[in-house]
Amino acid sequence: MSTLTRDDIEIATRAADQFTRLYYSTYDSPARTIDLPKFYRPSSAITWNGNPFAGANGIRELLADTPITKHEVQCFDCHPIPGSQPPNLLVTVSGTVTHGNPPTVPSTNNAKSKNVDGQPRVFSQTFVLVPDPSAIPAKTGEVAKYYISADALRFVG
Repeated sequence: MSTLTRDDIEIATRAADQFTRLYYSTYDSPARTIDLPKFYRPSSAITWNGNPFAGANGIRELLADTPITKHEVQCFDCHPIPGSQPPNLLVTVSGTVTHGNPPTVPSTNNAKSKNVDGQPRVFSQTFVLVPDPSAIPAKTGEVAKYYISADALRFVG
């Protein structure tokens, strides 16, 4: 098994940062049903709040039934997985997501609504990113191109 260097970790963290920014801006865009499936491959495994989906077609199916979103990423962490060069990445993301349009007028009702549309929800999402063999190889010191091999999202609370 190969040993990770500081450079490997720094490059992997940059890749995770770029991935996280691009993934959630794409997810929140009007063209998400076209663009987000490009992050996945037919073999990609997706678990969305306990519901399984498979590959790019699975994410299309999920998005078809999901209202517009606005993600606020609060933090992410990246762990390079030794064994390949560039290494696979385990990326964990925490934040909030609002489905649908946020309420325009604050509610004066103290009772909590059971409808989550327009209400921010805390989420945790974990990705396994794998170097894309079809992408042009990165030069030394550049960030590799990755695709999502596994994706698990869970609402927290």
